[in-house]
Amino acid sequence: MMGRKLVSTLVMAMIAIGFTSAHAEQEAPLFPLPFTPDFTRGSGWGIALGLGVEYETAYAGSDEYEFELDPAGAIQWRRGNHLFSWEGLELSWTTRQKDQWYIQVDLGLDGEREEGDSDDGRLDGLDERDDEFTGTGEIRYAFDGEWRNYVGTRISAGDSDFGTKGFLFAGHRFGDRQDGGGTETFLYATFGDSNNLNRDFGVSPSEAATSGLAETDLDGGYRSSGLRVVDRRFVSEHIQIVSGLEFEYYSSDVRDSPIAREDFSAEVELAMLYQF
Repeated sequence: MMGRKLVSTLVMAMIAIGFTSAHAEQEAPLFPLPFTPDFTRGSGWGIALGLGVEYETAYAGSDEYEFELDPAGAIQWRRGNHLFSWEGLELSWTTRQKDQWYIQVDLGLDGEREEGDSDDGRLDGLDERDDEFTGTGEIRYAFDGEWRNYVGTRISAGDSDFGTKGFLFAGHRFGDRQDGGGTETFLYATFGDSNNLNRDFGVSPSEAATSGLAETDLDGGYRSSGLRVVDRRFVSEHIQIVSGLEFEYYSSDVRDSPIAREDFSAEVELAMLYQF
């Protein structure tokens, strides 16, 4: 995954060098939300490149944590209330309708899982989970035009190796900034069908025989609840610092899986971006 992200970032950088159009007077972003950046300065092309560091679990349910360096940034194009974005291995279209509706459709990859992801051998004998293409649709509704409070849902679907995963969430943006800076937090609950839950936490009969773990076949339903906080600071006209914190607590069915070595997962991230 790291190699693919680096290739994507190099391609983005080459495209960025090729762009020569200048930005007009800066306009408001498509949404004033720190978690949903708009690098276009109101219209046309927008590019931001940088580097981030994450401290997170080695895989879903792991009790092992690790640091990981990741490229950060996106190439975007905006016209009116429509924003097209290429970020890493994800393509998306986002639109703002009637000031209070957020609609997004994207195509991306769900990450793989390998035996080597566990330094302690927790995944020995389990089948590898390959990268899977997923299509995602998301809708949010804001209770006011300034997007201080909102509710939403997000559904991702792929083939049988991924299944279907859904989110329900409610968010709040602190302060009254309209430039995309500041702090945003949201509470969420996730749900998955049996294919999705077993992708991360199931143990098939053949895997049980080779790994020594108890055979586990999960039904679809409630997966987890969590809290995410994102903060975006503008150091200068071109430099942004983005930090994030996430805590996720698993459902009782997931906690009973032998793959879930902890009842929760946590993630801390920090990135610096240069906006062209």
